[in-house]
Amino acid sequence: MIPKINQDIQIQSYKHDETLHRIWEKATVLYSDDEVTIVANKRTKVIESNGRFWHTREPSVTWFYKSRWYNIIGIIKRDGIAYYCNIASPYLIDEEALKYIDYDLDVKVLCDLSYTTLDRNEYKKHQDQMGYSEDLKIILEKELLDLINMVENEEGPFEKNVVMDWYSKYKVGGTQ
Repeated sequence: MIPKINQDIQIQSYKHDETLHRIWEKATVLYSDDEVTIVANKRTKVIESNGRFWHTREPSVTWFYKSRWYNIIGIIKRDGIAYYCNIASPYLIDEEALKYIDYDLDVKVLCDLSYTTLDRNEYKKHQDQMGYSEDLKIILEKELLDLINMVENEEGPFEKNVVMDWYSKYKVGGTQ
């Protein structure tokens, strides 16, 4: 299933053991094809697995991939674009939501494109608790390196103006 442009969808994140991790109530589809779905949102309600919720503070544009093991959130801040990248399974989408498995490792990219890898301890803990296979660990580490390479080379979502260009389309669509 490929979502329609301007369609509002829910996003659901799971853990490897199939437990629900987090839900974003609404994101608007800006683009979708066989490889990528790009969504945007602003002040979206996020519900944690324990039932607590919060609202996103800044507008964002997110890239979800069908064959890459990460997703990339471009966050529009006052001083520029920052990114939060999740090492995660390729997504699937059904009538209910866009869904993926979050594999704990994250890359936080600041507005100057300096970056930090986060949550290695949580990743190692869940490897053991949830029984990540050796093949899966190899894939996740390789995808982490590919993602960092994209940041360092300012490719894809990390190219100058890409996030703002997509966010402009979101605002023009009247779905802010």
